[in-house]
Amino acid sequence: MTGRAFVVLLTLLLGSKSLHAADKKIDFAHDIVPILKTRCAECHTNGKYKGGLSLDTRETLLKAKVALPGKTKESELLRRVTSKDIKERMPPKGDALSEKEIGLLRAWIDEGLAWEPGFSFKAATYVAPLKPRKVKVPEAKPGIGHPIDRILDGYFAKQGARAPEVVDDTTFIRRLYLDLIGLLPTPAEVDSFLSDKAPDRRVKLVHKLLDENRPFAEHWLTFWNDMLRNDYAGTGYIDGGRKQISGWLYQSLLDNKPYDKFVRELINPTPDSEGFIRGIKWRGNVNASQVVELQFAQNVSQVFFGANLKCASCHDSFIDSWKLDDSYGLAAVVADRPLEIHRCDKGTGKFAAARFLWPELGAIDAKLPKAKRLEETARLVTHPDNGRFTRTIANRIWQRMMGRGIVHPVDIMANKPWSEDLLDYLAVYLSDNGYDLKKLMEHIATSRAYQSRPVILTKLPTGDDYVFAGPELRRMQAEQFLDAIWQIAKTGPTKAAAPIKLPAFPERVPPERRFIRASLQVDDLLMRSLGRPIREQVVTTRPDLLTTLQALDLSNGQRLNDLLTQGAANLLKEHAKASNEQLIDEVYRRALCRRPTREEMETASTLLGTTRTVEGTADLLWAVFMLPEFQLLR
Repeated sequence: MTGRAFVVLLTLLLGSKSLHAADKKIDFAHDIVPILKTRCAECHTNGKYKGGLSLDTRETLLKAKVALPGKTKESELLRRVTSKDIKERMPPKGDALSEKEIGLLRAWIDEGLAWEPGFSFKAATYVAPLKPRKVKVPEAKPGIGHPIDRILDGYFAKQGARAPEVVDDTTFIRRLYLDLIGLLPTPAEVDSFLSDKAPDRRVKLVHKLLDENRPFAEHWLTFWNDMLRNDYAGTGYIDGGRKQISGWLYQSLLDNKPYDKFVRELINPTPDSEGFIRGIKWRGNVNASQVVELQFAQNVSQVFFGANLKCASCHDSFIDSWKLDDSYGLAAVVADRPLEIHRCDKGTGKFAAARFLWPELGAIDAKLPKAKRLEETARLVTHPDNGRFTRTIANRIWQRMMGRGIVHPVDIMANKPWSEDLLDYLAVYLSDNGYDLKKLMEHIATSRAYQSRPVILTKLPTGDDYVFAGPELRRMQAEQFLDAIWQIAKTGPTKAAAPIKLPAFPERVPPERRFIRASLQVDDLLMRSLGRPIREQVVTTRPDLLTTLQALDLSNGQRLNDLLTQGAANLLKEHAKASNEQLIDEVYRRALCRRPTREEMETASTLLGTTRTVEGTADLLWAVFMLPEFQLLR
């Protein structure tokens, strides 16, 4: 294992975007926005940029170089706000910043200039529509028959760009398996697909994978556990302050429950599905904005509408147009007693009445009992005229399969889509097809857009600068990474931690894929360092950037080392009579869906040596698992 630390750091740095700082202590919305808004915005935002300084976005701030992440001593911004020279000091009018305000700015810069995704001080000119809009799809052209591609053909023409080339079959099958069921195809499945010369072989493969109900459910369980903050252990589960929805959720995914019914059962729940809206009842006293009623408002709005009510649960939002009354109106739906409105944790003496975020869709009778209020709320959330509901999930599925949403970030659905036609088309397609999420995934996966070569971004686009040029390169998530290792090395668990009754594997599922998945396990240190969140908050996207902790765990972490050692022993036993070349070929085919090149074969043979050992075989596995080609969805 000697030398792994250096190699993994080098390999992953080459294969990822950048290192980034981990824990942030400064709350941008509450600590920084008020300072910038009251003391800086008048002169440096929304079209008025004195001295050429724009604080509209993080990007314009960085471009001005008055503050750079982690470089407090070099900060012109700090120098100006602390200057004793009245001609230099900012702001030029009114009192100087207090020591507390200066301290917050200093800490903010030290911690990396965190910024709320999608937030800008510039006044928004785009108003997201509420009602669905049926899009007229352009006529088909030779080679451009899929509705998604027909819409994008016009988009590319306006951008003066060309559609990206389609990937080869080997790249396609690996990407599709990881996206739809979260597992690698076996060598036999790859061979079968590559030998199929039918022109519709890719469409048939999409259908085949979506019909694999158990692998599909166990892959997408991760997506929904993150969003519905459901887990198998953690805060609140022991003392009853929190309740799992694992069994209901797993069965809903197995059954491919229509999305509108799925959501209605979450908001107007049965005993099996009530854990989501119950939230977490924290022990002891909590901030007024984190009582269970306001958790309901925050979670429902974020997950199903891409709306952020967290800031508006304390006061009128600094970062968008939501008001304190909006949050409390939705929170009152689940209140068992009169809910007093608190502003900045202080009671106002006013009490909230149940109402929906968009009154134009209908009213909630505040006098009804709680069960009936929830029934009315579930109806309004999934109302046919609520385009925000279908657009949000269509955008989330697109982001999950393509790397970036049509609206970015996915939790700020008030932002302008890079293609309104495409987003509206997908949203209406979903409702027209019975809210069938598998049907939506199939529609995306069978498009040329999905099957195109991935985009490798050299810099992160911002705001309206983004131009769609194809799917983005993505890293495996923690569960995909572990499942892939367990599948190749045959080291998967034999029992699930999730309290779920698992169905038998269908006969058509290959033995290599019959193991208990990472999505069904309690997280461990390796899974957590690879990005699996502590599900006490809604998580709709995971960080895609490499962290130092991940690099260290992948280089010399005990958990991974144990898996590799056990896997190496399994491979040596399974291939006891095979030559080195045959063993290497098998590892490459399982991991990368291809055979090794001559140079790779020579390097791998050196690792194995003339006499195969567990340590040498583990080194081979480690070297392959650290390849960007293995860890990336290309």
